[in-house]
Amino acid sequence: MNPALRAPDACPALVLNADFRPLSYFPLSLWCWQDALKAVFLERVEVVAQYKTRVRSPSFEMRLPSVVSLKTYVNHARTPAFTRFNVFLRDSFTCQYCGSTARDQLTFDHVVPRSRGGRTTWENIVAACSTCNIKKGGRTADAAHMHPARKPQRPTMFELNERGRAFPPHYLHESWQDFLYWDSELEP
Repeated sequence: MNPALRAPDACPALVLNADFRPLSYFPLSLWCWQDALKAVFLERVEVVAQYKTRVRSPSFEMRLPSVVSLKTYVNHARTPAFTRFNVFLRDSFTCQYCGSTARDQLTFDHVVPRSRGGRTTWENIVAACSTCNIKKGGRTADAAHMHPARKPQRPTMFELNERGRAFPPHYLHESWQDFLYWDSELEP
């Protein structure tokens, strides 16, 4: 398909922080074309790159932004939310007992079972495939002879973003490459 004929809905904009790094890698920080245009008109972003696709009104024409940069820096110092997705991301979507990467079989396990006083915290939850979770059951890691590959701990937003870089989305526009892998080694 001719890129100039791409439908606007197929033109998301990569959103960069004021330091030209993506706000997040997983999920990748993207805005639909409408939100990107609104931010441009409200002067909240700078357009860094554009698609060939244009949008028109009777009195206006503009190429859709493919990369925008926020004018104001968004601080990522906050701690990440404790969610099932973030636990899986911290553990690289891998069972911490057997190393399986079958995402559809992934669940989470209390290293110290709740029945034994274990709490639902970053430091006691790991990603586990359903087979290992059932095998371990309500036993401690020592009793089951099943120890997590990595000791569970609270990640930082930086760590989650770094982990997310290993899972690129299915669609990456060519104009995004310089910003998604900004710290990779440049070719001579």
